[in-house]
Amino acid sequence: MDEDSFWALVEGSQQQTGDPDQRLEALREQLMQRPLAQIVQFQSRLHRVRRRIDTWEMWAAAEQIQGGSCSDDSFWYFQFWVVGLGREVFGRAVADPDSLAEVPEVRRLAGRPLKAWSDDEWPEWESLDYVAAEAFDMLTGEEEGLEKALEAEGLDNPCNPEPSGEAWDVRNVGEASRRLPRLSRMFP
Repeated sequence: MDEDSFWALVEGSQQQTGDPDQRLEALREQLMQRPLAQIVQFQSRLHRVRRRIDTWEMWAAAEQIQGGSCSDDSFWYFQFWVVGLGREVFGRAVADPDSLAEVPEVRRLAGRPLKAWSDDEWPEWESLDYVAAEAFDMLTGEEEGLEKALEAEGLDNPCNPEPSGEAWDVRNVGEASRRLPRLSRMFP
């Protein structure tokens, strides 16, 4: 699956609905209409795309938005959420994580206590990482079939962040303010 096909699937689900659960259902249905090899390729492409934002700067952006409570798992799920925002937003975020300050889904969270955020607003989309596996399993009846297929193809299916770039303490307020000035102002 090439990158254009991948983004067409992700953005196609976004155009149908904004509800994350309904988006997953639409995406799962689209995947189930494709050959098994394309489902495997979708999962592989998802992680190749996601790796572009698996950086210390992006972790700091997630940390800033989430009020200093971004664990490894939270950052992992945040990355899928950024993918789910679509190709254009994703591309800007790859180039400049601070550009997330311009995204309506982020702007709506600014100035509100974390406890007031609904589940649908929370900047994470863990389930995107499982949608291909669910489609594959439903088609084959084989549990963990996608994992085995990826392994057979010699493809990676990581499950933890491994940020690239210069490591720095993403909780260092001064450094975060310097590197992410807009997000730091929005989420002091």
